[in-house]
Amino acid sequence: MRGRRLVTAPTAPLRALPDYLIIGGQRCGTTSLQRYLIQHPAVVAPGVLKGIHYFDMNFAEGETWYRSQFPMRITRALRGRGGVATLTGEASPYYMFHPLGAERIAATVPAAKLIALVRHPVDRAYSHYLHEVRRGFEDHSFEEAIDLEPERLAGEQARIRQDPSYVSFAHQHHSYAARGMYADQLEHLAKHVPREQILVVSSEEMFADAAASYGRVLEFLGLEPFTPADFATQNANVYREPIPQAARARLAAVFAEPNRRLEAFVGRSFGWDG
Repeated sequence: MRGRRLVTAPTAPLRALPDYLIIGGQRCGTTSLQRYLIQHPAVVAPGVLKGIHYFDMNFAEGETWYRSQFPMRITRALRGRGGVATLTGEASPYYMFHPLGAERIAATVPAAKLIALVRHPVDRAYSHYLHEVRRGFEDHSFEEAIDLEPERLAGEQARIRQDPSYVSFAHQHHSYAARGMYADQLEHLAKHVPREQILVVSSEEMFADAAASYGRVLEFLGLEPFTPADFATQNANVYREPIPQAARARLAAVFAEPNRRLEAFVGRSFGWDG
């Protein structure tokens, strides 16, 4: 990314800002959805396929740096000859959970359409945990990590708000249960971005019928119907061991009320039982 910046920074004023953002959640299929979208003939991919992380980790780099990640406006115009609108966008799954993400997005790209993927929060938490273990960022058992989470996250959100340059390792990597509180995140987002600019997509539905979910996303973005070359799943975890039943039951109880609020926000049930 640094090397690309040296080449693209001088032309940043001539570059586009994103028309859409896939804002999360983590371990919910954001990489897969971005790969599906950039196959569309009317979508121009950014220089970095996924994870620019401007509105969370790299905001101090400034808007010129962010623009440098995207295609030239003339490139979009050439791709859009014949009256076909072209879009560009990116996917950074920390945006939805970051305490300052919503405000920063609203201030920088107020017209952007935002796509939030949500997954059964217990399954998401366990997938997140396995991801951190695999990366060497977690050495506790799943149950221990859940027990430690309140202590690890204590005060971190306030620190981020007080010092926008502060990057919290624990908030990013050890937020197994907290990231599954989707209602809190979406209700906060809707205070800064018009509700009609937010689409919530179920990960389970997307992977059960990718074509149907993809069609909903294209309609939301105002794009013509299209079928990608394939709907391969990216970055999927293979569970060698299932989620411990005691931990599943415990977390299911924790998420029961937030899930009801999520369903009220979206206007339908996701069928997340247990």
